[in-house]
Amino acid sequence: MKVILQADIKGQGKKGDVKEVSDGYARNFLLPRGLATEATKGNLNSVQGQKEAQAFHHSQEKAQANELKEKLSELTVSLLAKAGANGKLFGSITAKDVAEALKYQHHIVVDKKKIHLPDGIKQTGVTEVEVRVYPEITAMLKVEVSGE
Repeated sequence: MKVILQADIKGQGKKGDVKEVSDGYARNFLLPRGLATEATKGNLNSVQGQKEAQAFHHSQEKAQANELKEKLSELTVSLLAKAGANGKLFGSITAKDVAEALKYQHHIVVDKKKIHLPDGIKQTGVTEVEVRVYPEITAMLKVEVSGE
């Protein structure tokens, strides 16, 4: 019997896959638990439509991420922090500080977890910071830190 999997099933496949399984396995296990539906022509068409819609949304999100990458690459975020005479900061600039400054200065909201600053910024001057906009898309943002 052909079925469309509604959830990931170990040893069978991923959600949305069309699989050939034994009749007993389908009738006694998969169908009653809602793990699969019978692969009728209508169900196959609806699954195909869902996959196409998902692919379309994925391409739209990727296009928006590329636009955001271009914007972020052109911007410079300015921050003010207390610093010593040699330009070393008292404390450091964190990803949270960069995200908040980006929001207030340029009205662009980026999650602080997407800003890659392993140890923070500890010196005055211009630093390039990596921002992960989308899984494969990364932008470089300039952060200018000046001391008080």
